[in-house]
Amino acid sequence: MMSWDWLMSIDHHWFSTLYGWYVFSGMFVSGITTIAMVTVYLKSRGYLEFVNDSHLHDLAKFMFGFSIFWTYLWFSQFMLIWYADIPEEVTYYAQRFEEIRIPFLTMVVMNFVFPILVLMNSDYKRLPWFIIIAGVIVLVGHYIDVYILITPGSVGEHWKFISPEVIGSALFFLGLFIFVVFTALTKAPLKVKGNPFMKESENFHY
Repeated sequence: MMSWDWLMSIDHHWFSTLYGWYVFSGMFVSGITTIAMVTVYLKSRGYLEFVNDSHLHDLAKFMFGFSIFWTYLWFSQFMLIWYADIPEEVTYYAQRFEEIRIPFLTMVVMNFVFPILVLMNSDYKRLPWFIIIAGVIVLVGHYIDVYILITPGSVGEHWKFISPEVIGSALFFLGLFIFVVFTALTKAPLKVKGNPFMKESENFHY
């Protein structure tokens, strides 16, 4: 509901019944990607020695799966609006393609083309460095996606992607996330004690 009130309401003459699910899918794949990247980092520092390549492979599979889920919702919303060609609906994408074309096409490539071509490979999903690189691209892609949801309806053609406000806000929330999450991780053991499935999880393999 926040996606309706905070984002879709910016373009107040336009609406989509898929909008809530679309925003949810983008937030969910960003969350899964962040979990995968934090896991890789903690493992590299020796805090998650019980995490093996199969665990990383599963996290990367979630990244790929929910990227495809986002792609499905994005294409479903775009295709129906393009095919119906109703002026009240088409103006939403026409404005974004005309006024903010470079970020729009960049977002499509990073969130649509990249996961299909790169994250599909099973062997790469076991490599920590690959998960980090892919994760950065996915997160930046969805950051641009949120930027595109907001910018055309608020500032129109006067957008500036490289600006102190955009970079500063991104760095602020990145720093806030790192501080809150890693501070919380220092206050509790990373390995859950007494979980009946822990042994099964540690020996996870294909």
